[in-house]
Amino acid sequence: MSTQTEHQLLLVDQDLDYLEWATKHLAADGLKILRCDSADKAAQVIKKTPIDVVICDLKLTPFDGVELLHRTRASSPETLTILTAVSPTTSQIIEATQKGALDVLRKESLAFELRQVVESALQSVDQRRAMGPSSNERPGLVGKTTIIGVSRPLQDVMKVVGRVAQSDAPVLVTGESGTGKELIARSVHDYSPRRKKEMLVINCGAIPENLLESELFGHEKGSFTGAIARRSGRFEDSHDSTLFLDEVGDLPASVQVKLLRVLQDGTFSRVGSNEVIKTDVRIVTATNKDLAQEVSEGRFREDLYYRLNVVEIELPPLRDRQEDIAILAEFFLDRIARRNGTTRMRLTGEAIEHLQKHRWPGNVRELENTMARASALALNDILMPEDIPIGRSPASLIGTLDDSLSLILDASEDDDRDTLSFARDELIRIALERSQNDPKSAASSLGISPAQLKKWLPTKSDA
Repeated sequence: MSTQTEHQLLLVDQDLDYLEWATKHLAADGLKILRCDSADKAAQVIKKTPIDVVICDLKLTPFDGVELLHRTRASSPETLTILTAVSPTTSQIIEATQKGALDVLRKESLAFELRQVVESALQSVDQRRAMGPSSNERPGLVGKTTIIGVSRPLQDVMKVVGRVAQSDAPVLVTGESGTGKELIARSVHDYSPRRKKEMLVINCGAIPENLLESELFGHEKGSFTGAIARRSGRFEDSHDSTLFLDEVGDLPASVQVKLLRVLQDGTFSRVGSNEVIKTDVRIVTATNKDLAQEVSEGRFREDLYYRLNVVEIELPPLRDRQEDIAILAEFFLDRIARRNGTTRMRLTGEAIEHLQKHRWPGNVRELENTMARASALALNDILMPEDIPIGRSPASLIGTLDDSLSLILDASEDDDRDTLSFARDELIRIALERSQNDPKSAASSLGISPAQLKKWLPTKSDA
C-alpha cells in the first residue's frame, strides 16, 4: 500500500493480537499507525491528534464503536471511520452508514478487504485536502426495521439503504420474487426523516386497472359507478411520508401518465375532479420485472422509468446469500414457536447442510414456508434433513425444472443434436417408461394424440 503524503491512522480494538496483526498488515511508507484498546482512550487521541482514518471495532468499552464514530464526527468531522465486527447486524450497518461510517467490514474478510478500503480512504483524504475542507454532515437516525442476515451481499445492500434513506430521491428496489423487497422499502422509510408517519403500501398488480387510479389518487362522489362519496387516495394520505408501490411494472399506461406528473411537480387530481392537489411524498417502488426490457418493448414509459430509477437497490437471491440461510431458518423457527406458544425446534448440522444445498428459487419466502411446514409436520423438537420438506412447493418445482433444462442443454451439446428435438425425444422416452411402453397412456401424459406420438417417436437411425 502506498500513500502520497504523511497520514495518521488509528486502530481501536480490545483484541491486542488483532491490533498487532493489523499494524503489520497495513504498514506502509508515509503512514503512521496509532493503537488504542478502548473507546475512551481513542476519543481522547482523536481530540488531540489529527487522525485521517479510524478503524474501530463495533464492540468496545466503555462505549461501542457507533458511539465512538458519533464522537469522532463531532470532534473531528474530516476523520474517516471504518467499523469492523465479527457479525454486524443490518441495523448496525444502516445506523453506522447514516452516522458517517465510510464502511462496515466483517472481521473474517479483513485479510482480503482492509488494505484496499484503507488505500481508498487515504486517496479520499488526499483529494479532500486538494479541494479544501468540507462541512458535510450526515445526522444519525434510529430505525425499527430489522432485516436478518450477515452475508456480504446483504451488507452491501444495507449500506446503500443507509446512504439513500436521508434523501427524498425515488428508490427502485429490484430482485426476484420472495427476496424481501418490501422489507428494504420499509428500511428506507424507517431510517428516513419521514419515519414519524406510517409508510403506505399498495400492490399495483393486485388491484383491477379500473380501480387502481382511484386507489392512488382518490375520487369524487359520482365519478364512476359505486363512487358514493369523495375518497382520498394514497398520494393524498401519504403526504409528508413514504408511498411504496409494489409490482410497479404492472402499472397500466393511463396511471403511468398521472404518476409521472406527481414525480415531476408533486401535483395530481382526484378522479372526476379538476382540482389540483399538492403533495409531498417520497416514492419507493419495487418490481421483479426487468423494467428496462419493459421500456424497450413499449409496455413502460421511458421517462417514468428514469424518474423512478434514481437509486436502484438490487436485492440478491437467497442462493447468493449462503451464510444467511441457517440464520434465517433459525429466526423463522423462533418466530413460529413464539406465535404458537410451543417449544422452539432446533436444526441439526445435517439439516442446515440440507438447507444450504437447495437453490431456493422462491428465496426467503420459500424458506419461511418450508420452516412452517417442517414445524407443523415434525414429530419431535429436533429437525433432521428428512423432517424438512424441501422441493414440494411450486417455486421449488420451478427451480427443479430450471436445473433439468440446463442439463438437457448440456446433454444436447454433447450429443451434437438439435436441442428441441433432443428434449422432445427425452420427454417421449420418459413418458413411455412411466407408462410401461403403453403409447396411448404416454401420449395422454404428454397432452398429444397417439398419432402425433407415433410421428415423433425416434427412429432407429436417430438412436
